[in-house]
Amino acid sequence: MTSSTNRSAWRTALAVLVAVSCGAGMAGQARVNGELSLRLDNGVLAALISFSIGLIFVAIAMVFSRASQRGLVTVFREIRAGRIPWYYTIGGAAGAFLVLSQGLVAAVLGVALFSIGVVAGQTLSALVIDRRGLGSMAARPITAPRIVGAVLALIAVIFAGSSQLNADFPAGLVVLPFLAGAAIAWQQAFNGQVREVSGSAITATFVNFVAGTVVLTIATLVYGPWAGWPAQLPTDPVVYLGGLLGVIFIAGGAIVVRYLGVLLLGLGMIAGQLLTSLVLDIVVPAKGHELGIPTVIGTALTLVAVSLTAWSGQRGQGTGAQSTER
Repeated sequence: MTSSTNRSAWRTALAVLVAVSCGAGMAGQARVNGELSLRLDNGVLAALISFSIGLIFVAIAMVFSRASQRGLVTVFREIRAGRIPWYYTIGGAAGAFLVLSQGLVAAVLGVALFSIGVVAGQTLSALVIDRRGLGSMAARPITAPRIVGAVLALIAVIFAGSSQLNADFPAGLVVLPFLAGAAIAWQQAFNGQVREVSGSAITATFVNFVAGTVVLTIATLVYGPWAGWPAQLPTDPVVYLGGLLGVIFIAGGAIVVRYLGVLLLGLGMIAGQLLTSLVLDIVVPAKGHELGIPTVIGTALTLVAVSLTAWSGQRGQGTGAQSTER
C-alpha cells in the first residue's frame, strides 16, 4: 500500500511538472504570437498562421506514426457507434475562441484584467468538470484545499497584474474572457478524452489543431477584408515558433489531464505561465513592461496553490479514491 502511494505521489509530481512546462510553453507562445500580431497588425491572421503551422507539424508526425493514424480511425469509429460524443473533437475551437477574444477585448480591458477573467472562468469551470467527471475521468470531490487552491490562483493573477489594472473599463466585456477561460477547461478535458480513446497524444493534438484552424480560417475570412491584409510577411523565423510551442503544450496537457484532473492541470499551467513570464521579463523584457514585486508575489502564490491542490489530491487518493470511481 505504501509502495503504491509513493508511486502515485511520484506520478502526480511528474505530471505537475509537465503541466508547469506546458504553461511555460503557453507563455512563450503568447510572447511569440504577440510579436507576430504586431508585425502583421492583424491578431486574427497571426493566430491563424500560428495554428496552421502547428497543424503542419502535427500532421507530419501523424504521417510517420501508424499508431496515431489508427487512433484517428478509432476516434471516428467510436463517434459513429455512439460510444463517445462528437463534441470531444472540437476542443481546439476553445483555443481559437480565446485568441479571438484577445483580439476583440484585450486591448480595451488591458492584459491584466483580461487574464483575471480567463483564470476565473478556467478555475470555476475546472471545478465543475472535476466534480462531475467526464468520460473515463473519474469525479473528484470539491474539497476545501481545492477551493482554496483555485481562489489562490485567482488572487495570484490579480497580484501579478495589479500594477496594470484600471478601474475605468466596460465591466460587461469581462464576460468574454471569462467564457474563454471556461472553454479552455473543457478543451483540456475533451483533448484528454480523445487521447484516451485514440491511445495517442499525437492524434488528440491533431484533432485539436484541425478544429482550431477551421474556426480561425472562417474568422480570418470574415475579419480580413475589413481589417486589411499585410503587405508582406515577416522574415524572422522566430515569430513563427508559436505553432510548434502549441503542439508541445497541447500534447502534454492531453497526456497528464487524466492523472491531475482539469483543475490541477490548469493551476499548473497558470504557474508555468507566470514563472516563464517572470523569467522573460528579467532576461528579455517586453517594451514598456517592467518587472515588479506584485508579479513575484503572484507567481509565488500560484506555486502555493498548485502544491495545496496536489496535496489534496494525494490525500483523496489515499483515503477515498474508490468512492470516486464510476
